[in-house]
Amino acid sequence: MCGICGQYNFGTEAPVEREDLEKMTRTMVHRGPDDEGYYIDGPLGFGFRRLSIIDLEGGHQPMSDRDESVWVIFNGEIYNFPELKSQLEALGHVFRTRCDTEVIVLGYKQWGDDVLNRLNGMFGLAIWDAHRRRLVIARDPFGIKPIYFRINKGRVYFGSEIRPVIATTCEKPEVDPVSLNLFLRYRFTPSPRTVFEGVQKLAPGSMLVFEKGEHDSRLWYQFKPVPNSPLKSESEARAELLELYKSSVKRHLLSDVPVGLLLSGGIDSALLLALMNLYGKSWPTYTVGYGESFSEDELADAADTASRLSSRHTAVLLNRQTFEETLPRIVACMEEPVATPSIVPMYFVCERARKDVKVALIGQGPDELFGGYNRHLGIRYGHLWGGLPQWMRVPIESAISALPRNETLKRGVRSLAIPDRLKRYQHVLSLLPSDMIDGLFQDGLIGPGTGDEILSSWSEFAPLLSETDELGGFQFLELRSTLPDELLMYADKLSMAHGLEARVPYLDKEIVEYTERLPASFKVRNGSRKWLHRKVCQSFLPAKILRRKKRGFAMNVVDDWFRSAKHQKMEEILLDGHSQIYKYLKPSAVRAMFNQHQTGHNDNHKILFSLIVFEEWLRSQNSARH
Repeated sequence: MCGICGQYNFGTEAPVEREDLEKMTRTMVHRGPDDEGYYIDGPLGFGFRRLSIIDLEGGHQPMSDRDESVWVIFNGEIYNFPELKSQLEALGHVFRTRCDTEVIVLGYKQWGDDVLNRLNGMFGLAIWDAHRRRLVIARDPFGIKPIYFRINKGRVYFGSEIRPVIATTCEKPEVDPVSLNLFLRYRFTPSPRTVFEGVQKLAPGSMLVFEKGEHDSRLWYQFKPVPNSPLKSESEARAELLELYKSSVKRHLLSDVPVGLLLSGGIDSALLLALMNLYGKSWPTYTVGYGESFSEDELADAADTASRLSSRHTAVLLNRQTFEETLPRIVACMEEPVATPSIVPMYFVCERARKDVKVALIGQGPDELFGGYNRHLGIRYGHLWGGLPQWMRVPIESAISALPRNETLKRGVRSLAIPDRLKRYQHVLSLLPSDMIDGLFQDGLIGPGTGDEILSSWSEFAPLLSETDELGGFQFLELRSTLPDELLMYADKLSMAHGLEARVPYLDKEIVEYTERLPASFKVRNGSRKWLHRKVCQSFLPAKILRRKKRGFAMNVVDDWFRSAKHQKMEEILLDGHSQIYKYLKPSAVRAMFNQHQTGHNDNHKILFSLIVFEEWLRSQNSARH
């Protein structure tokens, strides 16, 4: 796990200045406190910061083959590198290290770009083919590791974070109003956009290629889910999924440094711990919560899980004051705003875990893979709504629209009437209708249909959805859009802020591809979510854990605070006409939304928290300029 960056003057062939490369690399010391490295070949320069995990002595980067015809910088882990190494050795390649990076170097020499399809892991990488004068930049299939880039005047700057990409510019780039609109509508900025004008991020499973003075981007990972034929039996699917889980956890435990687990009170991380116990004992586990100050807290549940499964457990206790005081610092760590309340507990649990371990497994993934959210119930059973006669639907729609809160239900009902599949999914994910978001903006700042830009970022995925059912298609997009651009993005930034590698075993490529071929009935059945996943859990977890209410990773605490009558921080920001958000938004429109929330007419806590995060982000940007 590391930080990579680079510059290629593909249009000018001007030599890269080492001073610029060092300036870019120094912005990522937190990602790689153990080592640094550089490589310059005329117009091409690579910079690297290393967090040593595997082959502590031999894994120095940038790394090349013996004749220095192929150079690689790489952030992440390739979990199937032992198998790939054996294949390449059988083909005559000679390895000099035990490091997974060398598999990419020699794999590219053997298979070219197709090496990407053979990798099972998380990665942001760059390959320099010195003979062909060709640069390839690529991101893993599900976007576990980010890659940002900026193309300007025949030059490309790229890196694991935004900081190195803009380190050599005289002035910080401006906020892109279109991306801001998308952020307010979805709580994150979908790839390939960022909130910065001119700075982009590679979409999951995408690659950028620079050759002969030109460049293009394309989707290299084009897995198309095709339903199993014949349909798998329940017992067969349960057994096969369990074996995939076991293999993935075993691969993800490969490390030359201590490994731990971020443990919530739910079944997903509990199952990870149970599976880890197949390959070791007394694993260190870490959880975070707000204790008695929050009724939905999961500290007690996590402690009970740790006791039952014999881990060495540590709890981190937060309070509301800590949340409010540290939010600005944590938002600044994120580089681009993500309005998910769990960023605060995630920051602190990673900070604590890093005192003991360098690698931590996290239980992200089963909710998206198997339908763990309320929205999945609506999508699974939406056809029932469509089957109702018009005379029944109209009064029900009117009654739901008149409800004072229940925004999730309102969104779901609105989306069911939309015939276009991608637009239907878009409305399910939107916090508010487009006209309400657009109405917040200063006149003339955005054009009509701005929030629909997310559809263009999904367009490459559309042909791959043709054989999925309604729920499967939605989950396909979640795994390649909302998950990487929101949850995985902040997991990467906040773990690496402390030099901690976060691994996601449930997002192993074999597990995802297996699950995406299963029908909706294996995911949501009789109103029960994560059906097949729960069946596997029954083999390892006691009934008490299986019966627990879904709580999330202490993430609902802010929702609870914002639903309360008064919230001082919210008032200070939203009712102050000098707040920086009002460079882009209308104070009157924001105040109206605030008043609707305070009076209980609408539940606007999610959009209001997004506005507070955006204000804190703007303040962090301005303070960085001075």
